[in-house]
Amino acid sequence: MGLAARLPLVKISSVRFVKSAKKPDDFPRDQRPEVAFCGRSNIGKSSLLNTLTNSRGMARTSASPGRTQTINFFLVNERMYFVDLPGYGYAKVSKTVRESWRDMIEGYLGNRESLKLALMLVDSRIPPTESDRMLKTWLDDHGIPNDVVLTKVDKLSQNELNRALRTGAQTLNTKEIIAFSAVTGYGKDEILAKIRAATE
Repeated sequence: MGLAARLPLVKISSVRFVKSAKKPDDFPRDQRPEVAFCGRSNIGKSSLLNTLTNSRGMARTSASPGRTQTINFFLVNERMYFVDLPGYGYAKVSKTVRESWRDMIEGYLGNRESLKLALMLVDSRIPPTESDRMLKTWLDDHGIPNDVVLTKVDKLSQNELNRALRTGAQTLNTKEIIAFSAVTGYGKDEILAKIRAATE
């Protein structure tokens, strides 16, 4: 029996974009709980957000990595924020831009009392990268509750998925990884159960 079968889910009835921000002074100040979505560029953060909220175009998806260049806040059920962070590890932007993104991401993650859960997305088709490992270690070292989500699993066979889950768990030093597909919706309920547990 999976986690989603044991725990109630967040039932999302409304979602709206609130604001984009680059620095803490611009973040919402209403103390609603927040769930952050983080991972490498083009990893599927926008697709996951759209799937969870049943919104086709709430978060813009793009075939071009590096499109998200601000921290974007979406108000869900008028009760909590889903926070879309810029992707890391995108090589085709300047070092200065990459460093500004890193400072923005770490400035948010490391100092946000409203943050209840960070969902870290990893591509199921390749082993976790050094930047994935560094982010997971950083989240753990800072005591930020987090879960790893393996994206694009519809592109794998069952054997390949099992291998990806084992490799991810070993590389990222975690016992549990959620497999997810934006195409089939696989893993959606488990993620919604995790969000509810973290924010209530």
